[in-house]
Amino acid sequence: MLPPEVSRDASAAEEHIFRAWTPVVLRTVLGTSLTLLVTGLVSMAVRVPGHYVEQFERVKAGHLHQPERVLDLLAAAAQGDPYALMATGLFVLTLVPLARVVFCFLLFVRTRDLTYVLLTAYVLVALAAGLLLGRVCAAERGAGRDKAFFRSEERRVGK
Repeated sequence: MLPPEVSRDASAAEEHIFRAWTPVVLRTVLGTSLTLLVTGLVSMAVRVPGHYVEQFERVKAGHLHQPERVLDLLAAAAQGDPYALMATGLFVLTLVPLARVVFCFLLFVRTRDLTYVLLTAYVLVALAAGLLLGRVCAAERGAGRDKAFFRSEERRVGK
């Protein structure tokens, strides 16, 4: 067992690492997201200014946009597709809380604080379950049901 003063010094050093690096990690992820979003917005305004109006008209006509795979989205973003850049920026933005939880989890594992390791592991499992359930629900939600919704809305509005 380590003497108490060595343990306190190690704890102080880890606390300093936590306090110094957490903002750096979060700001980096946030800055990356902001850069992608602004680049996508500017690119869309320059390259395809009527994109969202066209998409809205397509949805009204019953042609829905299906969910894309992440790798396809990243490949399109790498080619400069404005929609893919903005979608990737939003995806990265959702990683901010996840990055914080992962960073805390690693710190608690390093400090061997079992209570906080278990709590952050629980939060990570809950976040992963939310991602998986969201993907499953999006895949199960059929285009037929969505088309029926838009048709009923058109009837309600009187078009």
